[in-house]
Order: sequence, then structure tokens, then C-alpha cells
Amino acid sequence: MKDISLLIMAAGIGSRFGGGIKQLAPVGEDGSIIMDYSVHDAIEAGFNEIIFIIREEIEKDFMEVIGHRIERVASEKNVRIYYVNQSLTLLPEGFTLPAGRTKPWGTGKAVLSASTLLDKPFAVINADDYYGKEAFVQIADFLKKVPEGSEGHYCMAGFLLKNTLSDFGAVTRGLSKASSDDYLTGIEETHDIKKLPDGRAVGENGEVDVDSLVSMNMWGFTPDFVPKLSNGFTEFLDRLFNKKEGDPLKDEYLLPDFIEELLQKKQIDVKVLCSHDTWYGLTYKEDIPSVRAAFKKMVADGIYPSPLM
Repeated sequence: MKDISLLIMAAGIGSRFGGGIKQLAPVGEDGSIIMDYSVHDAIEAGFNEIIFIIREEIEKDFMEVIGHRIERVASEKNVRIYYVNQSLTLLPEGFTLPAGRTKPWGTGKAVLSASTLLDKPFAVINADDYYGKEAFVQIADFLKKVPEGSEGHYCMAGFLLKNTLSDFGAVTRGLSKASSDDYLTGIEETHDIKKLPDGRAVGENGEVDVDSLVSMNMWGFTPDFVPKLSNGFTEFLDRLFNKKEGDPLKDEYLLPDFIEELLQKKQIDVKVLCSHDTWYGLTYKEDIPSVRAAFKKMVADGIYPSPLM
């Protein structure tokens, strides 16, 4: 079986989540967290390597809540597990951390934290997002079929906007534009999207089609993406520090922005894989009861066993 990896970005601590580590909040009646379901679905879909991007500050909690348990399950299924610490200070040669910078460098830099391990086709997800089974199956299938040595041909899971909204506040979503044959042509970051009582949604520029496809930061790449991402980060820092474009204390190197840049230069193509599953996330602490209710129903419907692992 072809080796494919899953990279889980688990370093963030949600500022809107009331100060807690939202990635470690239990959502299943058996105490399972969202990451447990992602790992379960990924292994079921055929991923045989899991890489966790974490931060030193949460490492102890992470290992106690998920790491040791996942390692036990993974060893039974011949799945390899790796951990990588996201570093704020480790930068390309010629750059140093500016005084006062405490904010992580963004999702693009997070992926680069694992660059030495990304030598096979890999998917990237957020730790605190539940994506559903369909997206994992589709991305795994895409990555398994990518010809050896293929370059510049990637994929993205697309979700219906209406399946990604919170009942408890506004969200930011990357509205995705695609060609007639389902290749990504652009991502429009849209802020302050709110669900209305009648099922519609409004954002910063007015009403938004709830059947629009959105990116939830679930991507599939081949190893050639890593040097592109690395070169892009160096260029990002050069713009910040040498060309004085942007704020060196706050600007982030974001995965969707870099992909958009490569698309506009016509250096890559990205197949959009549409999932009809409902996405669940813990954007707000008030999301917990409804997310727990959703997982309880999925267990009752036989989608997941309980206990999960």
C-alpha cells in the first residue's frame, strides 16, 4: 500500500475559546476529542503516518490527553506517529525573530516545521476541526493515485458553507471559486459570516450563498510542495523585514494565501473535492454542547463505535 501522511496542526490555542486549549476539549461521551475522530477516519481511509505539530507549552497536556492513547492505537494498526514542535525562533538564514514578536508565523510556517518528514504525499488539517469521513476518503484516494514524481498537482476538500457555520457568532471562511471541471481558481477570504434564523447567511459584503464551497484548511500535497513553501516563506520574510511591507510583529504566512499566489502564477493546479459532510469546530465555547450532541447522534446512527478507540 502506498504510504501517505496526515499532518495535524495542533499548536494553536484558541483565543475565542475562553482561554482553554480547544483542541483537547472532549466531544464524545467516551471522552474522545475531535482529533481522535480525525485520526480514526484518516487511518480508516488509508493514511499510515500521522504527524502532529504541537507547541512546547501544550506538549505535556497533549501527550496525556491524546498522544499516548493514539500511539497505542496506531501501533496496533501499523501506523507511524511523529511529533514536531512549532518554533517561533527557527527562521531561514539571514533572519532573526524581531523583538516583541510573540504571534506564531501562521499555517504555512507550521507545515514547514515538519519539512524533514514530508517525503511522501501528505494531507494537512486543523486539529480542532471535524471534517467527516468523506473528505478523508477522497483526499486519500487522490494521494494514492498521484504518479510517483508528480509535481504541482494538489487537492483541497471543499465544504458547503451552510455545513460550516456556528450558531454562536461570526466566522471567517475562504469562499472557493472553481472551474467547470472542479479545479480551484481562487479563494476569497470573507469575514464576519453569520447564520441567519431563516437559514441564509450574511458576511462583510452582504448576503453569501450558503451552498458556496469553502476551504476549511484541508489540503492534499505531494513532496514537491515543501520546497515551494519554504522558498515562499523566505520571500515573505524578505517583504516584511527588508522591503518593509507589512507588520513584522503580526503578519502571518498563511497556507491559503500562498496557494492562491501559486495559482495566480499558474505554477500549480488544485482539484476541489466536494464533501457533503457537516464540518464541526470549536470556534466558541458555546459550540461544545451542540458538537457533543452531533457526535452522540453519529454514535447512535452507527457511524462511529463507542468507545472510539
